Amino acid sequence: MKIGIVCYPTYGGSGVLATELGLGLANKGHQVHFITYRRPARLGHFHENVFYHEVSNEDYPLFEYPPYDTALASKLVDVIRYENIEILHVHYAIPHAAVAYMAKKILLQEGRYIPVVTTLHGTDITLVGTNKTFAPVVAFSINKSDGVTAVSQSLKEQTLDAFPIQKDIKVIYNFIDFDRFRKSDKDHFKKAIAPEGERVLVHVSNFRKVKRVEDVIKIFKKVNEVIPSKLLLIGDGPERHNAEMLCRKLQLCSEIRFLGKQDAIEELLAVSDLFIMPSENESFGLAALEAMACEVPIISTNVGGLPEVNLHGQTGFLSEVGDIDDMGRNAIKILKDEPTLARFRKNAILQAKQFDLENILPQYEAYYEEILRTAVYPDKRVVNTTL
Repeated sequence: MKIGIVCYPTYGGSGVLATELGLGLANKGHQVHFITYRRPARLGHFHENVFYHEVSNEDYPLFEYPPYDTALASKLVDVIRYENIEILHVHYAIPHAAVAYMAKKILLQEGRYIPVVTTLHGTDITLVGTNKTFAPVVAFSINKSDGVTAVSQSLKEQTLDAFPIQKDIKVIYNFIDFDRFRKSDKDHFKKAIAPEGERVLVHVSNFRKVKRVEDVIKIFKKVNEVIPSKLLLIGDGPERHNAEMLCRKLQLCSEIRFLGKQDAIEELLAVSDLFIMPSENESFGLAALEAMACEVPIISTNVGGLPEVNLHGQTGFLSEVGDIDDMGRNAIKILKDEPTLARFRKNAILQAKQFDLENILPQYEAYYEEILRTAVYPDKRVVNTTL
């Protein structure tokens, strides 16, 4: 298949999933075309089946803001037309699903029907989509997609509750590439971080309010009072300054490292003993899954798709949002001795294997084939040209 993929090329979960999915499809012989305004963060190496098309978004004196939606729609039409794309997979409802619909209607005038699959990732539904300004466009774009997927059962239910959706939504979970994310020997690295054999706790996010990074530091303080430990904070964003100020206030800066954005996250997870995710909402929890693949247990909140990933009492513990005391106690339970930590590590990797890329990728391939069968006749004539 020739597959077009549209995503946000950032460090967020939707961009990571889209990129890893595209690379996985390319490894299976499909031709994959990424169409976005910047090369995706994890698209770092040459691959014979991977192509990148940059969307130019020039400033015009007439517009206060560059018209990205229009530029993207035009680029989609161009790439689909000249690269003979068979199916378009857009990640994140706003604006990608809406733009894909515009491109589809333009191509219909040429007698070409391009099926569109939209994947919902979370904040496009739980934050952006429920904004009254965008809600009608989100609902329309989902209903006009040929296929719709969600990354967790929880997100599917939230979408159906929030919008008048007439399309069936198929749950295809996020996945993990075990060729990259796995436990590896990084003892020399760990000694540099924890020279006295301290436990290493880690948090990875984009440091937005919904991630509750200050809770991470408060949980760590409770652990550090009982167990010698270090905290690695990976990522960057608007809440970093507040987190740094809290670190200074609690006099924990000598035990905490702010590492900023990192590409080789797997190397840091390899030396970690516990992952902390106290988010207000998570549609799935991809960062937690990556940690589990590296045999790192999880302390998380009991929200969104997290209970589908982090099994309470087995791979870690679930607590209510803001319950710092409970999360601190649970962290200490896991870290208190080697046999307990080893048991949680084993359970984490076993659960993570359920989300192996090798298990999830065929689900996407089968779904593409289903959409292609139902969207066009065998001779490629248009099925439906009405709005």
